[in-house]
Amino acid sequence: MGDHVSGKGLKRADLARRTGCNLETIRYYEKIGIMPEPPRTASRYRVYDERHVARLRFILRGRELGFSLDELRELLRLVDRGTQTCAEVKTMTEQHLAEVRTKIADLKQIEKVLAATAAQCSGGEVPECPVLETLAS
Repeated sequence: MGDHVSGKGLKRADLARRTGCNLETIRYYEKIGIMPEPPRTASRYRVYDERHVARLRFILRGRELGFSLDELRELLRLVDRGTQTCAEVKTMTEQHLAEVRTKIADLKQIEKVLAATAAQCSGGEVPECPVLETLAS
């Protein structure tokens, strides 16, 4: 395969293609330490392997579920040390779930206000606008 560095691993672009992750995001995750620095070939190319693919997919899935980078860092710390317990992971997940439910409640309130305000708006060519008045108050 031409995509592999010396046939022994994946280049960063290959890792990006395999995971659907942006190259800059991979660089950022390495910079902040959530992704481990990959080994390099003699010619200084970064070489990624299946562990990097799995870890990046874990991070990306966690982000899709709304986990913060700090929360994911903590989960990965537990996994990396091999000391995680289901109870610890459940506690972290329940805390995250409570935050998500709070955000949902906030969004429902925002939806209610926006719907009520939009319903008051004539949509006509007049300068008075209930939406702008709501924002200004």
